[in-house]
Amino acid sequence: MLMDKAPSSRWHNFSVNHGCQSVGFGCFRSLILLILVVPVISNPCELRASSLSGAEARRIGKKIWQNECNGTISGLTSWNSGENFASLGIGHFIWYSEGEQGPFEESFPQLMAFMASRGTTLPPILSGDGSRHCPWKSRMEFIRAQDTSKMKQLREFLAQTVDLQSQFLVDRLQRSLPKMLNEAPSTDRERVRANFERLLRSSQGCYVLVDYVNFKGEGVLHSERYQGEGWGLLQVLQEMKSDSSNPVPEFSRAAAVVLKRRVGNSPPARNEQRWLAGWLKRVNSYTRD
Repeated sequence: MLMDKAPSSRWHNFSVNHGCQSVGFGCFRSLILLILVVPVISNPCELRASSLSGAEARRIGKKIWQNECNGTISGLTSWNSGENFASLGIGHFIWYSEGEQGPFEESFPQLMAFMASRGTTLPPILSGDGSRHCPWKSRMEFIRAQDTSKMKQLREFLAQTVDLQSQFLVDRLQRSLPKMLNEAPSTDRERVRANFERLLRSSQGCYVLVDYVNFKGEGVLHSERYQGEGWGLLQVLQEMKSDSSNPVPEFSRAAAVVLKRRVGNSPPARNEQRWLAGWLKRVNSYTRD
């Protein structure tokens, strides 16, 4: 997700699917990091989470939803100006139209596959295996379709599956550390692992990790780099100092450095400076929540 929206003071129509299976989520306070082989990265670690209450899952989901689309139902189906993809759900998961591609990872089909694998019945507009392309070819076409039955059906489905979307975000975080350790230079692996662990042990750090990996990715894809430098979770963990007594403010500082560097490296035609203030507001908020 590239753009950030200003937070809203209102919380609109927070709907959840109470029939969803609960998986380990919320604050991940009991996540145990098992380093199986160090420094060999072929099988580096396994994350385990205890099952937490649906209320905790909804609390984290609410914060992600608020960050991405001000907690509104209408924000669950968005297409930002200057982008060639739709942004859907509480995490504004990317969905490309057929024939479109870009450097940023397409996450909405992954979400649909995740839901289908858990027995969720998808609406007709979505395929059972989550492989279908976005049916709207352009942002203008997408905007014109806002009041159509297909779009309303899609928004209703997304509003009713907030729990599952939250679980998908956690699943992505749980799979992120092995990817980052494999990508990081050998000299940085201990720093990355240690900073990740320190954040997991902090009261706010778990939410911070989930939010940022959804916001800017793991940082392992070479397509998601400008001038050879990425802006994902890996790069923030590398930028962090390891001796800070409170890892969350240090994460926020490091994220700001990484995001400013991204904008400085970005192609001028993208005009990414227009988004920087919103991005910085988001990562600065980590120290206040």
